[in-house]
Formats: sequence, structure tokens, C-alpha cells
Amino acid sequence: MRVFRGMGEIPAGFGPSVASVGNFDGVHRGHRRILDAVKSAARTAGAQAVAVTFEPHPLRLLKPESAPERLTPIEEKLRLLGEAGMDAVVVFPFDETLSRMSAREFVERLLVERLGVRELHEGTNFRCGYRAEAGVEELAVLGRRIGFGVVAHAPVVVHGQIVSSSAIRERLRAGAVNATRWMLGRWFAVRSQPVRGRGIGGRLLAPTVNLAEYDGMLPAAGVYATRLAVGDGAERRWFEAVTNVGWRPTVGEPSFAVETHMLDFEPVELTEETPLELEFRSWLRAEIRWPDVASLKAQIERDVRRARRYFALARRLAREV
Repeated sequence: MRVFRGMGEIPAGFGPSVASVGNFDGVHRGHRRILDAVKSAARTAGAQAVAVTFEPHPLRLLKPESAPERLTPIEEKLRLLGEAGMDAVVVFPFDETLSRMSAREFVERLLVERLGVRELHEGTNFRCGYRAEAGVEELAVLGRRIGFGVVAHAPVVVHGQIVSSSAIRERLRAGAVNATRWMLGRWFAVRSQPVRGRGIGGRLLAPTVNLAEYDGMLPAAGVYATRLAVGDGAERRWFEAVTNVGWRPTVGEPSFAVETHMLDFEPVELTEETPLELEFRSWLRAEIRWPDVASLKAQIERDVRRARRYFALARRLAREV
């Protein structure tokens, strides 16, 4: 998949293409349905399948006080768009100039002239242009004038709920990581590295690792059954785990951390740059301030037993499917 970071990187003569424009935060099941349609239409037409997105999120410029936390930082978003089968992704820097561009100018200059867009696929709630002036109906009228088609897609509904990035954020804020799975079409996960300055290096001999600061949304403070992948490629190892997200209020001064205790641990190679992927599987409990360290240790033992039961059940159900 090719990635163009701005209009200047798009090669002359690119296209024809079938495209979708959006933030694609989370690249959830609603996004995937639209992207599947883009890919199918592009293959039929002998065109390029293209996703057009923005960095940063437009609300970070327009309404920073209400800008949403990111479900997927930009590099993770690009990875997921590649997995969705896009031939190219265009990442437009969202700045003052772009924010004031009319819908017609955006479509004509950036989509039709530079990308050769012949068909545009969007959700029914999509809007673009200065002050969100144009929705899919206005785009369809514009398309008939300048020569491209518009296909509108209804929202995806799962278990009676409309799938959206904001709905996923609501569930993460409540710690409901199980519910995010059927909206995302995968387990919610974060990708990072081990935290710096904690003696990381060589072989990890203890079963606990902390994630470095993460540029994206985390689920609510609490304790979760998780899976942690250490490394990448052929060396990648998965561990069932228990993770605390929060302020660790019992011992010492409270400090925020994402701290993961690996079950059935075996020593692994770990440096500050080792890729980690932490997959959130099930909420176990809220974070609690315990009266003493002995009480905290006893609770951790209970958390581990509960996580082991969860994973044993998950494995049994997987074998029965």
C-alpha cells in the first residue's frame, strides 16, 4: 500500500480511483463495510482503491476542547487500512487552509484532479467542506456536474447498536472492552514499547512489564484480563496476562501506568524498542486503594485466578466453535 502525506506526494497521472474520505478512527466494522465496497468497485473498474484521511483529527484544530481521544494513532490507522485492502492512503495535513476549503474545491482539486476519483463511497452522516457545508446529497449533485458518482452507505448495526467511533469510545470509558470487540471486529489493542528508565534491557526475567506513554485512548482505569505480544515477526511471543490501567494508589506516590503481569511467563529478549501489543479481553475489577501491601498482594492473586479461569473458558469455547 502506498501512503501519500499531502497533495504534493501524489504522483501526476494517478488514478482512476474509487475512494472514501473520513477520519477512520478505529477502522471499525462500519468503516470496513465502506472500504470493502471501495475495494470491490475499484477491482471491477480497474481502478485504485483509496482511503483519504486527515492528520490531526479536524476537531483538534476546530474545537480542541471537544476533540476526541484517538482509538488508533496514525501509524496504526495506516496499518489497518492496509489490511482492509487499500491500494493507497492519502493523509492530508489538516490546517487552517484546508479547514476553509469549500466542498466543491476539495472535491475538484484534491479528489478529482489529483486522485482521478470516479466514485466516492461515504456513510450517510458524512459531511465535508467549510463549516461542514456538504453531505452525501450535495456531493451527489456536485458529482453529476463534474463527473463522479456517490454511493451512500447506511450505518452498520450490531446487537441493536449503531457502530461508530464515538460509541466505541463510550464503551472504553466504561471499561466494557468485550462490547468493543463486536464493534471493531477485533479485540481492542494498543501498540507501544516498554517504558524507558525502568531497567529495561537484555532478557526480561520478571513477569511484569510497563507500557511506554501511549498516544491514543486507553480503557477506563481498572484491572483486565489481557494478552500481551512481545516482539514481532518470527520472534513474536504471546502471553496471557493481567493488566492494571491506572494510578497504582496503594504503594508509594500515585503514578499512572499500564502495568502487565504475564501468566505462565518465560524469559524473553526485551529492549526499549521491542514492539508490544496489548490486547484487552475482559474487565476484572475497578482499581482500588488497599490498606496495605499484603491486601494488595492477596487481591492480585485473586485477579490472576480469575484471569486464568477466563482464558481457560475462552480456549474451551474456541475449540467448540
